[in-house]
Amino acid sequence: MRHNLNVPIRGRRVHQGPRRYIAAPGLALAIFWTTLAGLGGPAHAVKGRVTQGTLEPLRIAIPFFVATSPEMLKVGSDFAKVIAADLERSGLFEPLDRAAFIERIKDIDRRPSFADWRVINAQSLVVGRVGKRADGRLKVAFRLWDPVAQRQIAGQTYAADPRNWRRIAHIIADAIYERLTGEKGYFDTRIVFIDETGPKDHRRKRLAIMDQDGANVRLLTNGRSLVITPRFSPSSQMVTYMSYEGGRPRVHMLNVNTGQREVVGDFEGMTFAPRFSPDGKKIIMSLQIEDNADLYVMDLRTRRMRRLTATPAIETAASFAPDGRRVVFESNRDGGQQLYVMNADGSGQHRISFGQGRYSTPVWSPRGDLIAFTKQYGGRFLIGVMNPDGSGERILTGGFHNEGPTWAPNGRVLMFFRDSPVANGGPHLFTIDLTGYNECQASSPSFASDSAWSPANN
Repeated sequence: MRHNLNVPIRGRRVHQGPRRYIAAPGLALAIFWTTLAGLGGPAHAVKGRVTQGTLEPLRIAIPFFVATSPEMLKVGSDFAKVIAADLERSGLFEPLDRAAFIERIKDIDRRPSFADWRVINAQSLVVGRVGKRADGRLKVAFRLWDPVAQRQIAGQTYAADPRNWRRIAHIIADAIYERLTGEKGYFDTRIVFIDETGPKDHRRKRLAIMDQDGANVRLLTNGRSLVITPRFSPSSQMVTYMSYEGGRPRVHMLNVNTGQREVVGDFEGMTFAPRFSPDGKKIIMSLQIEDNADLYVMDLRTRRMRRLTATPAIETAASFAPDGRRVVFESNRDGGQQLYVMNADGSGQHRISFGQGRYSTPVWSPRGDLIAFTKQYGGRFLIGVMNPDGSGERILTGGFHNEGPTWAPNGRVLMFFRDSPVANGGPHLFTIDLTGYNECQASSPSFASDSAWSPANN
């Protein structure tokens, strides 16, 4: 099977109360789940019920996977738990309580008793089996059923190293998500972030990586030098980050699969690590010369630099559009931090943010339809999104100190970090979907900040 990710995500729902999700005005959110007859044409449309601006998640039943031997019993239950947790965190699914199940699945190759699943209002049913092959590898199969149409709508069998079982669970969750929403899943992905330990006035900051659900945390640097702002390439498993070895800012590029590392260069006055172009061949960065900072793009093959802005202002935090044709960035050229968009060659620079407050850390969605940002207003730090022309601004969440949004590869979920106002407190990572309601805290072994979401794994 695919390479070992070597990385469980745990989350908690921050907002309590009825399990309904606010559908923001004008939000292009997939709220219809179309199931397929067999693996062919449409059987019927299962849809989350929308009532007075709220969206009820799809009710899905996920029994423990059938084990082919006693040693596989725990593995079977763990598979079902990871898949259910992935789908629930998306905000689009409500895994049903297993204590309510009437039928006990013993053979996934037999048709389920659909009436037993309809009586508990299951709109979808996932069954699975896990065992061991003669060569020691896991053999995992799943079936996705529509209890209303009484048809199988997806199914797959996998063979993998037992150490990769969690990854197979994420891949199955992705397959279910894609079949029922029509969009790509994002569960088979990773997060790089800054792991923070120690007292507030003397934090040890190390580069780390984990699965998108918080599992399999692995440290990538030793903590002897301060590291900040990791950035994932949209096209590969490469990361840029800044390290202050010897007190000087130095940009590194790291392959998180192989551990291969190289120095891009020393850059005085740099405060954010560079971001990759969509094809991974260039990086864009802000370099400070005297009192102002301008944006430059570097060809990673030739190491040649090209200047994109030339103003007496501070311009930084640039992010490419997914087609590579435009760049969003922050600038104080009009007297305060605002967001601007320009063509990739530096032409056509124009302001897009005009609301009250200060805008920073813009990041273009992988879908190209939105730009996420941090906004300071009224003594709060807000995470929001707007259209690339500046219209349709919406605030998703606010807090004491929210910062650093990063997109899931399907453009439906954001991760950010929130600092704590309490003494000796620290930052934690959170996710929020585009409804602005489904907010979850990602579990990490210590304080965590400056996250960056990987592209979908290949």
